[in-house]
Amino acid sequence: MGNWLRLSTAKQLAAFLREELTCGQWKGKMPGVMRLARELGVSRASVEAALLELEREGLLLPQGRGKKRVIVAEGVGAMKRPLRLVVFVGEPADRSAYYFVELIHALREAGHHAEFAPSTQIELGYKATRVARMVENTSADAWVIFSGAREVLDWFADSRVPAFAFAGRSSRVPIASIIPDKVAPMRTAVRLLAQMGHRRIVLLCRPHRVVPEPGRFERAFLDELELQGITTGPFQLQTWDETAGGFHRALNSLFSYTPPTALFVEEPPFVAATFQFCIKRGLNVPEDLSLICTDHDPGFQWYQPAVTHIQWDSRPMIRRIVRWASNLREGHDDRRKGYLAAKFIEGGTIGPARQSGK
Repeated sequence: MGNWLRLSTAKQLAAFLREELTCGQWKGKMPGVMRLARELGVSRASVEAALLELEREGLLLPQGRGKKRVIVAEGVGAMKRPLRLVVFVGEPADRSAYYFVELIHALREAGHHAEFAPSTQIELGYKATRVARMVENTSADAWVIFSGAREVLDWFADSRVPAFAFAGRSSRVPIASIIPDKVAPMRTAVRLLAQMGHRRIVLLCRPHRVVPEPGRFERAFLDELELQGITTGPFQLQTWDETAGGFHRALNSLFSYTPPTALFVEEPPFVAATFQFCIKRGLNVPEDLSLICTDHDPGFQWYQPAVTHIQWDSRPMIRRIVRWASNLREGHDDRRKGYLAAKFIEGGTIGPARQSGK
């Protein structure tokens, strides 16, 4: 009789937990056996039997002794409802980028709940342990990570939390992603600069772009310099402490001894910061320094001279992420990767290299 009662209790628990999963009570991983037993007022043996039943149904995926079970999206009816999506950006300023505003709007138009993460990667120090705590404390079905550091993206891939990576170090990480393919336009820019006589060409990039090794874009930058007969070293690939002060200290250091004649910066805000730096140093663009941005901003149309930059269309990126969310809601494991076409836009911020002594 005792065994029959335990089986009955387990089946009742399984039905209750199944309903809670369908309602989206838990995301990513199930609570542990001890916690469930304590909260539900039942024995650990009954909880374990109920969880084993849900495993057999394909709703839960075991991770080994003592580890929490993963909630399998394909088996969870909750995924048929609108998803709660969180956009995890690199720094606070990214929340005002036009393509993220459009992405949030498009996801909501598709019937999902979409919002920005409570913290950014830079605020969490790009540390996987801190990201894990934020994910655990944030109610979300899936995450969209912008410009993710390798450690951050590896954590999402290992944790099995549904995630989509936009740009960043995602090319070698097994999660869905889409990346603006800036390599070809960057190579075009380097060749043009070399033809204009530039030999001291520098790419100023964030530290996570070169850790644990330079990314695809940075490797291609160094390769193209070598093809143009320019010997490469630490000078060409410069990083900076990710604060406003750190950016300007990096510029001051660059221009203290043998200054570059051409400078690539990653994002539109750094264009304005570099112009400000040049004004304070009495430098003219492009006479003293050719300036190229590896990204685009609609505000560039107001610059005189026009900013030389790499441009890509955000609309395919937004459509891809919305489609990924729809696939996830239907229970499909979509981990496809893709690239966005990008092109080099020559503006007035590049010109012939100034010769020494002139």
